[in-house]
Amino acid sequence: MHCALYNADHCQSCQWLEKPYSQQLSHKQSLLEQLLAHQPVGQWLPPVTSAEQGFRNKAKMVVSGSVERPVLGMVQREGDAIDLCACPLYPASFARVFEVLKPFIARAGLTPYNVARKRGELKFLLLTESTQGGMMLRFVLRSKTKLDQLRTALPWLQQQLPQLRVVSANIQPVHMAILEGEEEIALTPEQALAENFNNVPLWIRPQSFFQTNPQVAKALYATARDWTRALSVTSMWDLFCGVGGFGLHCATPAMSLTGIEISAEAIACAQHSAEMLGLKRVNFAALDSTAFATSREAVPQLVLVNPPRRGIGHALCDYLSEMAPDYLLYSSCNPESMAKDFARLSAYDVTRVQLFDMFPHTSHFEVLTLLTRRCQ
Repeated sequence: MHCALYNADHCQSCQWLEKPYSQQLSHKQSLLEQLLAHQPVGQWLPPVTSAEQGFRNKAKMVVSGSVERPVLGMVQREGDAIDLCACPLYPASFARVFEVLKPFIARAGLTPYNVARKRGELKFLLLTESTQGGMMLRFVLRSKTKLDQLRTALPWLQQQLPQLRVVSANIQPVHMAILEGEEEIALTPEQALAENFNNVPLWIRPQSFFQTNPQVAKALYATARDWTRALSVTSMWDLFCGVGGFGLHCATPAMSLTGIEISAEAIACAQHSAEMLGLKRVNFAALDSTAFATSREAVPQLVLVNPPRRGIGHALCDYLSEMAPDYLLYSSCNPESMAKDFARLSAYDVTRVQLFDMFPHTSHFEVLTLLTRRCQ
Protein backbone atom coordinates (compact mmCIF):
# COMPACT_ATOMS: atom_id res chain seq x y z
CA MET A 1 0.00 0.00 0.00
CA HIS A 2 1.34 3.45 -0.91
CA CYS A 3 1.02 6.14 1.76
CA ALA A 4 2.37 9.64 1.19
CA LEU A 5 2.02 10.41 4.91
CA TYR A 6 4.26 7.47 5.82
CA ASN A 7 6.78 8.22 3.09
CA ALA A 8 7.06 11.84 4.28
CA ASP A 9 7.59 10.60 7.86
CA HIS A 10 4.45 12.41 8.99
CA CYS A 11 2.79 9.27 10.37
CA GLN A 12 4.40 5.96 11.33
CA SER A 13 1.33 4.26 12.79
CA CYS A 14 1.52 1.49 10.18
CA GLN A 15 4.88 0.14 11.37
CA TRP A 16 4.88 -2.78 8.92
CA LEU A 17 3.88 -0.82 5.82
CA GLU A 18 7.12 -1.59 4.01
CA LYS A 19 6.57 -5.35 4.39
CA PRO A 20 4.60 -7.03 1.58
CA TYR A 21 1.22 -8.11 2.91
CA SER A 22 2.01 -11.81 2.47
CA GLN A 23 5.07 -11.37 4.70
CA GLN A 24 2.99 -9.54 7.31
CA LEU A 25 0.61 -12.50 7.49
CA SER A 26 3.44 -15.03 7.68
CA HIS A 27 5.11 -13.08 10.46
CA LYS A 28 1.88 -12.85 12.49
CA GLN A 29 1.16 -16.55 12.02
CA SER A 30 4.70 -17.41 13.16
CA LEU A 31 4.32 -15.20 16.24
CA LEU A 32 1.07 -16.92 17.14
CA GLU A 33 2.53 -20.39 16.66
CA GLN A 34 5.51 -19.51 18.86
CA LEU A 35 3.20 -18.29 21.63
CA LEU A 36 1.25 -21.56 21.58
CA ALA A 37 4.28 -23.80 21.08
CA HIS A 38 4.11 -25.09 24.66
CA GLN A 39 0.89 -27.02 24.02
CA PRO A 40 -0.43 -29.08 21.10
CA VAL A 41 -2.99 -27.52 18.78
CA GLY A 42 -5.56 -29.82 17.23
CA GLN A 43 -6.12 -27.78 14.08
CA TRP A 44 -4.55 -24.64 12.61
CA LEU A 45 -6.88 -22.89 10.19
CA PRO A 46 -5.53 -20.46 7.58
CA PRO A 47 -5.47 -16.74 8.48
CA VAL A 48 -8.43 -14.58 7.48
CA THR A 49 -7.06 -11.70 5.44
CA SER A 50 -8.09 -8.05 5.21
CA ALA A 51 -8.22 -5.48 2.46
CA GLU A 52 -4.94 -3.56 2.52
CA GLN A 53 -6.55 -0.12 2.47
CA GLY A 54 -9.92 1.55 2.96
CA PHE A 55 -10.89 -1.02 5.61
CA ARG A 56 -11.38 1.19 8.68
CA ASN A 57 -14.88 2.21 9.70
CA LYS A 58 -13.69 4.78 12.25
CA ALA A 59 -11.54 7.92 12.31
CA LYS A 60 -10.25 9.48 15.54
CA MET A 61 -9.05 12.96 14.60
CA VAL A 62 -7.24 15.37 16.91
CA VAL A 63 -8.38 18.89 16.02
CA SER A 64 -5.64 21.52 16.02
CA GLY A 65 -4.73 24.65 14.07
CA SER A 66 -7.07 27.63 14.12
CA VAL A 67 -10.83 27.97 13.93
CA GLU A 68 -10.48 29.36 10.39
CA ARG A 69 -7.96 26.70 9.31
CA PRO A 70 -8.42 23.60 11.44
CA VAL A 71 -6.16 20.60 11.04
CA LEU A 72 -7.74 17.15 11.45
CA GLY A 73 -5.31 14.38 12.30
CA MET A 74 -2.69 14.30 15.03
CA VAL A 75 -0.17 16.47 16.84
CA GLN A 76 3.43 15.28 16.99
CA ARG A 77 5.51 15.53 20.14
CA GLU A 78 7.26 18.55 18.70
CA GLY A 79 3.87 20.25 18.47
CA ASP A 80 3.51 19.99 14.69
CA ALA A 81 -0.03 19.42 13.44
CA ILE A 82 -0.36 16.67 10.82
CA ASP A 83 -3.42 16.43 8.58
CA LEU A 84 -4.49 12.78 8.24
CA CYS A 85 -7.55 13.27 6.05
CA ALA A 86 -5.80 11.49 3.18
CA CYS A 87 -4.94 8.40 5.25
CA PRO A 88 -5.45 5.43 2.88
CA LEU A 89 -6.86 3.28 5.70
CA TYR A 90 -10.09 5.32 5.56
CA PRO A 91 -12.80 4.54 3.00
CA ALA A 92 -13.31 7.01 0.16
CA SER A 93 -16.58 8.16 1.75
CA PHE A 94 -14.68 9.87 4.60
CA ALA A 95 -13.05 12.46 2.32
CA ARG A 96 -16.28 14.38 1.71
CA VAL A 97 -17.06 14.41 5.45
CA PHE A 98 -13.65 15.84 6.35
CA GLU A 99 -14.00 18.41 3.56
CA VAL A 100 -17.29 19.66 5.01
CA LEU A 101 -16.23 19.51 8.66
CA LYS A 102 -13.38 21.98 8.21
CA PRO A 103 -15.60 24.97 7.27
CA PHE A 104 -18.23 23.77 9.74
CA ILE A 105 -15.77 24.19 12.61
CA ALA A 106 -15.47 27.87 11.70
CA ARG A 107 -19.22 28.23 11.13
CA ALA A 108 -19.93 26.84 14.61
CA GLY A 109 -17.09 28.80 16.23
CA LEU A 110 -15.49 25.65 17.67
CA THR A 111 -11.98 26.84 18.48
CA PRO A 112 -9.52 23.90 18.35
CA TYR A 113 -8.01 23.03 21.70
CA ASN A 114 -4.41 24.14 22.12
CA VAL A 115 -2.61 21.71 24.41
CA ALA A 116 0.32 24.00 25.21
CA ARG A 117 -1.88 26.97 26.07
CA LYS A 118 -4.72 24.91 27.58
CA ARG A 119 -7.17 27.01 25.59
CA GLY A 120 -9.88 26.22 23.06
CA GLU A 121 -12.89 23.92 23.02
CA LEU A 122 -12.83 21.29 20.27
CA LYS A 123 -10.46 18.42 21.09
CA PHE A 124 -11.40 15.53 18.81
CA LEU A 125 -13.73 14.50 16.01
CA LEU A 126 -14.78 10.84 16.10
CA LEU A 127 -16.38 9.51 12.92
CA THR A 128 -17.87 6.02 12.47
CA GLU A 129 -19.48 4.58 9.34
CA SER A 130 -21.70 1.51 9.21
CA THR A 131 -21.74 -0.90 6.27
CA GLN A 132 -25.34 0.23 5.81
CA GLY A 133 -24.13 3.70 4.77
CA GLY A 134 -25.06 5.71 7.86
CA MET A 135 -22.54 7.65 9.93
CA MET A 136 -22.06 8.70 13.55
CA LEU A 137 -20.15 11.88 14.41
CA ARG A 138 -19.00 12.85 17.89
CA PHE A 139 -17.57 16.24 18.87
CA VAL A 140 -15.28 15.93 21.90
CA LEU A 141 -15.39 19.29 23.68
CA ARG A 142 -13.57 20.68 26.69
CA SER A 143 -16.78 22.10 28.15
CA LYS A 144 -20.39 22.96 27.33
CA THR A 145 -19.48 26.57 26.51
CA LYS A 146 -19.94 26.18 22.75
CA LEU A 147 -22.78 23.66 22.89
CA ASP A 148 -25.50 26.16 21.90
CA GLN A 149 -23.41 27.36 18.95
CA LEU A 150 -22.91 23.78 17.86
CA ARG A 151 -26.64 23.06 18.02
CA THR A 152 -27.45 26.22 16.06
CA ALA A 153 -25.00 25.38 13.25
CA LEU A 154 -25.82 21.67 13.11
CA PRO A 155 -28.73 21.85 10.58
CA TRP A 156 -26.31 23.20 7.96
CA LEU A 157 -23.98 20.24 8.56
CA GLN A 158 -26.85 17.75 8.32
CA GLN A 159 -27.96 19.34 5.06
CA GLN A 160 -24.47 18.94 3.64
CA LEU A 161 -24.05 15.41 5.02
CA PRO A 162 -27.45 13.66 5.14
CA GLN A 163 -25.67 10.36 5.92
CA LEU A 164 -25.08 11.60 9.48
CA ARG A 165 -27.61 9.59 11.48
CA VAL A 166 -26.17 10.08 14.96
CA VAL A 167 -24.45 13.24 16.21
CA SER A 168 -23.38 13.87 19.79
CA ALA A 169 -21.09 15.99 21.93
CA ASN A 170 -18.79 14.38 24.47
CA ILE A 171 -17.49 16.53 27.32
CA GLN A 172 -13.84 15.86 28.22
CA PRO A 173 -12.66 18.63 30.60
CA VAL A 174 -9.35 17.06 31.68
CA HIS A 175 -6.06 18.42 30.34
CA MET A 176 -4.73 14.98 29.45
CA ALA A 177 -4.48 12.79 26.36
CA ILE A 178 -7.81 11.12 27.13
CA LEU A 179 -10.02 10.51 24.12
CA GLU A 180 -13.39 11.07 25.76
CA GLY A 181 -15.15 11.94 28.98
CA GLU A 182 -18.07 10.32 30.77
CA GLU A 183 -20.78 12.78 29.71
CA GLU A 184 -22.34 12.32 26.26
CA ILE A 185 -24.97 14.76 24.97
CA ALA A 186 -27.18 13.60 22.09
CA LEU A 187 -27.67 16.17 19.33
CA THR A 188 -29.94 14.08 17.08
CA PRO A 189 -33.11 12.07 17.78
CA GLU A 190 -31.31 8.89 16.73
CA GLN A 191 -28.76 7.83 19.33
CA ALA A 192 -27.57 4.50 17.88
CA LEU A 193 -26.13 3.73 14.47
CA ALA A 194 -27.62 0.71 12.69
CA GLU A 195 -25.23 -1.98 11.52
CA ASN A 196 -25.77 -5.48 10.14
CA PHE A 197 -23.28 -8.35 10.04
CA ASN A 198 -24.30 -11.68 8.45
CA ASN A 199 -28.01 -10.78 8.77
CA VAL A 200 -27.61 -10.04 12.48
CA PRO A 201 -28.73 -6.49 13.35
CA LEU A 202 -26.23 -4.64 15.54
CA TRP A 203 -26.25 -1.15 17.01
CA ILE A 204 -23.41 1.24 17.74
CA ARG A 205 -23.91 3.86 20.44
CA PRO A 206 -21.44 6.71 20.97
CA GLN A 207 -19.62 5.19 23.94
CA SER A 208 -19.82 1.52 23.03
CA PHE A 209 -16.90 -0.43 21.58
CA PHE A 210 -17.20 -1.74 18.03
CA GLN A 211 -14.67 -3.44 15.76
CA THR A 212 -12.86 -1.09 13.34
CA ASN A 213 -12.51 -3.56 10.44
CA PRO A 214 -16.06 -4.63 9.56
CA GLN A 215 -15.23 -7.12 6.82
CA VAL A 216 -12.87 -9.12 9.03
CA ALA A 217 -15.24 -8.73 11.99
CA LYS A 218 -18.01 -10.31 9.91
CA ALA A 219 -15.78 -13.30 9.27
CA LEU A 220 -14.82 -13.52 12.96
CA TYR A 221 -18.43 -13.55 14.15
CA ALA A 222 -19.49 -16.01 11.43
CA THR A 223 -16.67 -18.37 12.39
CA ALA A 224 -17.65 -18.25 16.06
CA ARG A 225 -21.23 -19.05 15.00
CA ASP A 226 -20.15 -22.00 12.86
CA TRP A 227 -17.87 -23.48 15.54
CA THR A 228 -20.60 -23.10 18.17
CA ARG A 229 -23.34 -24.64 16.05
CA ALA A 230 -21.10 -27.67 15.40
CA LEU A 231 -20.96 -28.30 19.17
CA SER A 232 -24.75 -28.50 19.57
CA VAL A 233 -24.67 -26.65 22.89
CA THR A 234 -27.87 -25.28 24.42
CA SER A 235 -26.42 -22.95 27.09
CA MET A 236 -23.81 -20.24 26.75
CA TRP A 237 -22.25 -17.20 28.40
CA ASP A 238 -20.84 -14.34 26.32
CA LEU A 239 -18.44 -12.50 28.66
CA PHE A 240 -17.01 -9.07 27.79
CA CYS A 241 -19.77 -9.15 25.16
CA GLY A 242 -19.71 -5.53 23.94
CA VAL A 243 -22.76 -4.89 21.73
CA GLY A 244 -23.43 -8.64 21.62
CA GLY A 245 -21.86 -9.51 18.28
CA PHE A 246 -20.59 -12.94 19.27
CA GLY A 247 -23.54 -14.07 21.36
CA LEU A 248 -26.16 -12.88 18.88
CA HIS A 249 -24.42 -14.74 16.07
CA CYS A 250 -24.16 -17.94 18.11
CA ALA A 251 -27.62 -17.90 19.68
CA THR A 252 -30.51 -20.04 18.46
CA PRO A 253 -34.14 -19.94 19.63
CA ALA A 254 -33.45 -23.00 21.77
CA MET A 255 -30.25 -21.67 23.36
CA SER A 256 -30.06 -20.04 26.77
CA LEU A 257 -27.58 -17.15 26.44
CA THR A 258 -26.34 -14.64 29.00
CA GLY A 259 -24.20 -11.73 27.80
CA ILE A 260 -22.22 -9.61 30.26
CA GLU A 261 -20.45 -6.29 29.59
CA ILE A 262 -19.48 -3.44 31.93
CA SER A 263 -20.67 -0.75 29.50
CA ALA A 264 -24.36 0.09 29.86
CA GLU A 265 -24.27 1.75 26.42
CA ALA A 266 -23.13 -1.49 24.80
CA ILE A 267 -25.69 -3.57 26.71
CA ALA A 268 -28.51 -1.30 25.50
CA CYS A 269 -27.38 -2.05 21.94
CA ALA A 270 -27.24 -5.80 22.57
CA GLN A 271 -30.73 -5.86 24.12
CA HIS A 272 -32.17 -3.99 21.15
CA SER A 273 -30.64 -6.48 18.72
CA ALA A 274 -31.96 -9.47 20.69
CA GLU A 275 -35.45 -7.98 20.59
CA MET A 276 -35.22 -7.48 16.82
CA LEU A 277 -34.17 -11.11 16.38
CA GLY A 278 -37.01 -12.34 18.59
CA LEU A 279 -34.68 -14.27 20.88
CA LYS A 280 -36.61 -15.10 24.05
CA ARG A 281 -33.94 -16.94 26.03
CA VAL A 282 -31.27 -14.27 25.74
CA ASN A 283 -30.38 -11.93 28.59
CA PHE A 284 -27.81 -9.12 28.61
CA ALA A 285 -26.65 -7.26 31.72
CA ALA A 286 -24.25 -4.39 32.45
CA LEU A 287 -21.93 -6.01 34.99
CA ASP A 288 -18.27 -6.79 35.48
CA SER A 289 -17.70 -10.07 33.62
CA THR A 290 -15.29 -11.60 36.13
CA ALA A 291 -17.44 -10.64 39.13
CA PHE A 292 -20.55 -12.02 37.43
CA ALA A 293 -18.97 -15.34 36.51
CA THR A 294 -17.20 -16.03 39.79
CA SER A 295 -20.38 -15.39 41.77
CA ARG A 296 -22.24 -18.20 39.98
CA GLU A 297 -22.45 -21.75 41.29
CA ALA A 298 -22.92 -23.34 37.87
CA VAL A 299 -21.72 -22.68 34.36
CA PRO A 300 -23.22 -23.30 30.90
CA GLN A 301 -21.86 -25.80 28.38
CA LEU A 302 -19.97 -23.06 26.51
CA VAL A 303 -18.32 -19.90 27.82
CA LEU A 304 -17.22 -17.37 25.22
CA VAL A 305 -14.78 -14.66 26.31
CA ASN A 306 -13.69 -11.60 24.34
CA PRO A 307 -11.56 -9.75 26.91
CA PRO A 308 -9.60 -6.50 26.61
CA ARG A 309 -5.86 -6.67 25.96
CA ARG A 310 -5.05 -7.75 29.52
CA GLY A 311 -6.82 -11.11 29.00
CA ILE A 312 -9.23 -12.77 31.42
CA GLY A 313 -6.73 -13.03 34.29
CA HIS A 314 -6.08 -15.34 37.23
CA ALA A 315 -9.47 -15.15 38.95
CA LEU A 316 -11.57 -16.03 35.92
CA CYS A 317 -9.10 -18.71 34.74
CA ASP A 318 -9.18 -20.35 38.17
CA TYR A 319 -12.98 -20.21 38.28
CA LEU A 320 -13.39 -21.73 34.82
CA SER A 321 -10.86 -24.44 35.63
CA GLU A 322 -12.81 -25.34 38.75
CA MET A 323 -16.31 -25.16 37.22
CA ALA A 324 -15.16 -26.88 34.00
CA PRO A 325 -17.60 -25.92 31.23
CA ASP A 326 -17.35 -28.31 28.29
CA TYR A 327 -16.01 -25.66 25.92
CA LEU A 328 -14.34 -22.26 25.97
CA LEU A 329 -14.35 -20.02 22.92
CA TYR A 330 -11.65 -17.39 23.37
CA SER A 331 -11.45 -14.32 21.11
CA SER A 332 -8.30 -12.30 21.74
CA CYS A 333 -6.82 -9.02 20.54
CA ASN A 334 -3.60 -9.77 22.45
CA PRO A 335 -2.25 -13.29 21.86
CA GLU A 336 0.44 -12.82 24.52
CA SER A 337 -2.09 -12.44 27.33
CA MET A 338 -4.18 -15.19 25.71
CA ALA A 339 -1.24 -17.61 25.86
CA LYS A 340 -0.74 -16.81 29.56
CA ASP A 341 -4.41 -17.52 30.20
CA PHE A 342 -4.16 -20.84 28.35
CA ALA A 343 -1.26 -21.87 30.62
CA ARG A 344 -3.64 -21.43 33.57
CA LEU A 345 -6.39 -23.41 31.84
CA SER A 346 -4.43 -26.64 31.99
CA ALA A 347 -7.53 -28.87 31.96
CA TYR A 348 -8.34 -27.79 28.40
CA ASP A 349 -7.02 -28.86 25.01
CA VAL A 350 -6.56 -26.29 22.25
CA THR A 351 -8.84 -27.77 19.62
CA ARG A 352 -8.79 -25.13 16.90
CA VAL A 353 -7.03 -21.81 16.24
CA GLN A 354 -7.51 -19.16 13.55
CA LEU A 355 -5.89 -15.75 13.07
CA PHE A 356 -8.00 -12.80 11.87
CA ASP A 357 -5.97 -9.92 10.46
CA MET A 358 -8.04 -7.04 11.81
CA PHE A 359 -5.11 -4.58 11.73
CA PRO A 360 -3.00 -4.79 8.54
CA HIS A 361 0.40 -3.05 8.45
CA THR A 362 0.81 -3.39 12.23
CA SER A 363 1.91 -6.20 14.54
CA HIS A 364 -1.61 -6.50 15.98
CA PHE A 365 -4.16 -9.18 15.10
CA GLU A 366 -7.15 -11.06 16.51
CA VAL A 367 -7.29 -14.77 17.28
CA LEU A 368 -10.22 -17.12 17.77
CA THR A 369 -9.52 -20.33 19.67
CA LEU A 370 -11.74 -23.24 20.68
CA LEU A 371 -10.76 -24.99 23.92
CA THR A 372 -12.24 -28.37 24.85
CA ARG A 373 -12.28 -29.75 28.39
CA ARG A 374 -10.06 -32.81 28.60
CA CYS A 375 -11.84 -35.98 29.67
CA GLN A 376 -10.85 -36.95 33.20
